[in-house]
Amino acid sequence: MKILENLGHFPTRKTEKEAWFLSPFRSETQASFKISLALNRWYDHGKGIGGNSIDLLTQLLNLSVKEVLAYLSNDLSFSFHQPPTQIETSMKTQILESLTINHPALIQYLKSRRIPFAIAKKYLKEIHFRRESKTFFALGLENHLGGWELRNKFQKTSSSPKSFTHFKEDRTQLVVLEGMFDLLSLATMNPILVYESDVLVLNSIAFLKDVENLISEYSAIRLYLDNDHAGNSATKTLVRQFSQSIDCSDEYKKYKDLNEKLMRWN
Repeated sequence: MKILENLGHFPTRKTEKEAWFLSPFRSETQASFKISLALNRWYDHGKGIGGNSIDLLTQLLNLSVKEVLAYLSNDLSFSFHQPPTQIETSMKTQILESLTINHPALIQYLKSRRIPFAIAKKYLKEIHFRRESKTFFALGLENHLGGWELRNKFQKTSSSPKSFTHFKEDRTQLVVLEGMFDLLSLATMNPILVYESDVLVLNSIAFLKDVENLISEYSAIRLYLDNDHAGNSATKTLVRQFSQSIDCSDEYKKYKDLNEKLMRWN
C-alpha cells in the first residue's frame, strides 16, 4: 500500500484484509482498485489485471521488469507494506555523473509527489551513483560542501560530505526547511515567497547548530519544519533564539510536512 501512497494515491476505504483505491491507471469516481493486505497482491477490476508490487511498478512507471529490479537491487526488499529504504551513508557512495533530470522514472516520481517538472529542474539534478559495485540513479539536491541528498522511489540516502543547502540571493528574509521535498512543495504552493527569500534546506535537523550564525544574518526568518517531535523541538529552539523568526507550521498543521499537504490538496 505504501507504493500507492508514495505515488500520491490513498485508500477510499480500508478493512483488516483489503484496501480500495481509485484506480491509478485512469480517472474514476468509484474505487475499483483493490489491494489484498493478506496476500500482498493488487487487482484492478476496471482493467482486469493484477499482480505483485513489481507488476504494479512496471505498469505505473512504464518500465521493464529489469529496470524495476535495478531499483530493487542491493538487497532492497520491497512490498506494499514497506516504505522506501533509507540507506546508511556509512556505505561509500561514488557519484558518477550529474545530469539534467531526464529519466522517466524520476519524472514520474516527481509527478507522484505533485511537483512540477519545471520547479524540480530548477533545484535538482539527476544523479547516477555507485554503491558497493551497483549503480543507481536518483534525484539529487547538492549541499554547500558538494555532497548530495539522493531520493528515488525506493531509496533515501546521501553522499559525503553531508551538510545543509543554502540558496543565497542576498534577500533579507530566510525560509528554513528540512528536506528537498519541503523546498519543492513550498516552491509549488507559494512560488512568490520562495522567489523573494533566501532558502536554507537543513537536510537534517542535526545541522541546526551549524547554521545558527548564518540564520542570525537575516531580518526575517520563516520556519517550515516537520510537524513531528524533532521538527517541533527545532522550531521552538529557533523561535526562542531568534526574535525575528516565525513558526509557519500552522499553515500545514493537519499534515506531517509541506509535501503531505501538497499531495492531499484537491
